[in-house]
Amino acid sequence: MIHVRKVVPYALLLTVATGIYMFSFAFGEIAPEGLSTFQTLLGIKAFLGLWLGIRGFNQVFLKIDPLVFKSHKFPFMLVIIIIILSQFMHI
Repeated sequence: MIHVRKVVPYALLLTVATGIYMFSFAFGEIAPEGLSTFQTLLGIKAFLGLWLGIRGFNQVFLKIDPLVFKSHKFPFMLVIIIIILSQFMHI
């Protein structure tokens, strides 16, 4: 467990950083008609992922406790929502 607690925060930061980098490639150009369903869902997922990344960075590295949603239930629900949105992106 000691090793997991040392590795996981850095792995999550790497995941968020690569997600930010890959977002620009996956999002594509916005058509004159507006955002596609894929782009809308990807934007929602990116927002939720960034929120989780900033929250985790503040907690682990800056030792700042969250001001709102102090339990782990809300971030877990966001992860579940991100997974569900991923399933809808393929429809």
